[in-house]
This record gives sequence, structure tokens and C-alpha cells, in this order.
Amino acid sequence: MTIAAVLHILSITFPFFALVLCGYLATRRRLLPLEAIAGLNSFVLFFALPCMLYRFGSTTPLTQLLDGAVFFTWTVCALATVGGTIAISLNQRIGWNDASFGALVAAFPNTGFMGVPLLVSLLGPPAAGPVILTMLIDMVITTSLCLALSRLDGAQQHGAGKAAKNALKGVATNPLPWSILLGAAASAVNLELPGPVLQTVGLLADAASPTALFTIGGVLARSQMLALAHQHAPIPLRDYLPVAVIKLLFHPLLVLLVGTGAAALGLPLNKFALTVVVLAAALPSASNVSLLAERFGADNGRVARIILVSTAAAFVTFSLAVSWLT
Repeated sequence: MTIAAVLHILSITFPFFALVLCGYLATRRRLLPLEAIAGLNSFVLFFALPCMLYRFGSTTPLTQLLDGAVFFTWTVCALATVGGTIAISLNQRIGWNDASFGALVAAFPNTGFMGVPLLVSLLGPPAAGPVILTMLIDMVITTSLCLALSRLDGAQQHGAGKAAKNALKGVATNPLPWSILLGAAASAVNLELPGPVLQTVGLLADAASPTALFTIGGVLARSQMLALAHQHAPIPLRDYLPVAVIKLLFHPLLVLLVGTGAAALGLPLNKFALTVVVLAAALPSASNVSLLAERFGADNGRVARIILVSTAAAFVTFSLAVSWLT
């Protein structure tokens, strides 16, 4: 790996992480009010990001969006990561609720807010198909499983089945899966939106990446500030650092090993798609998990700390993964 190649990788990855840092610092310095973060998050979630995903989905061949080999590899690794993280997390301090949300941040990378635009910038438009498919799996399967497991602490009162039902209801009202499906349908029938509508979608899609990255920083800073305001007890390193290591190191290595093994056994997983999903797994944890943890009464301070550590460390680990695989 030459210095020129390293500088080329950093020229692509650095701006993405720099925007996250800008959002973090703006929030910590109170240039961005805490009350404004919810509005930014809503803009990204309901307007900009759906348009970006629709645009990628509508311009990506349907075979790439419905890649069975990618589906198998990512699902197996997500389930293994969830199970392994819960197994090492459960103790007297960490019950099923906290362990399950820790497992979710270990298995669910930040593909929506960061991964799609970053991987497309690094690898080109063909990377959109595999990474969008991984995001769909995590929103539907991984999240639903972890929410169901999180209710096992009070199974008699709540029940894992009810939690799974609520999770599926959340998926049904989430605009991101629908934007992916609409984009895939448009790709299947070669539908092209009318000019003015297409231009509007394009403007919102172009705003998705910078706003989403800035919002990630704001969400991370807000979680940290709220934890301090509520005098959250100090969190031992052993409660969050191993989960961040799983996210940044073990998860991508597992995807690489499972994908390589599956391809050797005859599964039609090409090298490019495998590279995309390994790099997707090397991304930091999804920032929206902290919102779910807060909603379901988990230790959001711990979850936020995992996300913060994985996001900060990923600038180095993700860049190294890119230099190794590309």
C-alpha cells in the first residue's frame, strides 16, 4: 500500500468522519441546540434519506438488490453476532434488555446514515445494491430479534412475542424500507419519475449524506450530555469496550470468513459483493439504536458509549479495512 493510495482512501473517508465531528462539536458547544437535533433527525429519516435510497434502488439492477448469497451471509453473521454478544454481556449488572441492545449495536452498522454514501464513494454505484440489502436485513430481522430478546427480563409482563410484534409495526411505519422497496419496483419496471419530481427527489437525496453525518455527531453528543445531566453512574470499560471491539473487528472478520467459506462451497457470492459487505460490517454502530434503547428502557448511557467509541475508532479501523480489501 503506497502513500498515494493511503492518501486517496483518506481523501474519501476523512470528510465523512469530519462531518460527524462537526455535528458533535456544534452540539457540545451549544451552537446546535439539543431541541434542534430531533428536527434534523426527522428531516433525514422522513425526507432526505428515503429519497437517496429510492434513487439508489431505482438505478440499481434488481439482481443486486435481491442477492441471495449476500442475504445468507449477512443474516448468518448478524445472528451469530447477536448471540455471541449477548452471551458475553449477560451478568449481574447487565440483563436481557441491556444485553440485547448492546448486541444490536454490535450487529447493526451505520449503513443508512453513513454506509451507503461512503461505500458508493469508495467503490462506485454497484456497491449500493449489497449495502442496501444489508440495511434491509438489519432493519427487519436483526432489530426485530433484539427487541424481542430485550423483553425476556419481564417475559411474564410483556412477552417476547409482543415485542416482536411491536418491532414489525415499527418496520412497517419506517419510511426507509418502503423507499428501498419502491426503488426496487421502479428498477424492475424501468420507471422514470417526471422531470420536476425527479429533480425534487435529487435535491433531497443530495442533502441526505451531509445532514445525516452532521446529525450523527449531534445525536452522539446529546446522548453523552443527557447521561451527564442525569448523573449516570460511571460505566466500567468491560461493559462497553468489548462490544465496540466486536463491532469494528469481529463482525467484519466473521462476514469475511463466512462469505469466503460460502463462496468456496459454491454459493454465488462474487468478490466485489463480499468486499462491500465486509466493509459495511466494518462501519461503526448505527446511531439510531440509542433512540430505541431509550424508548425501551435500556441503559442508554452504555449504548451511547458503545456508539461513540465505535464511531471514533472507526476512522482508523475502517480506513485500514479499506486499504486491506481494495
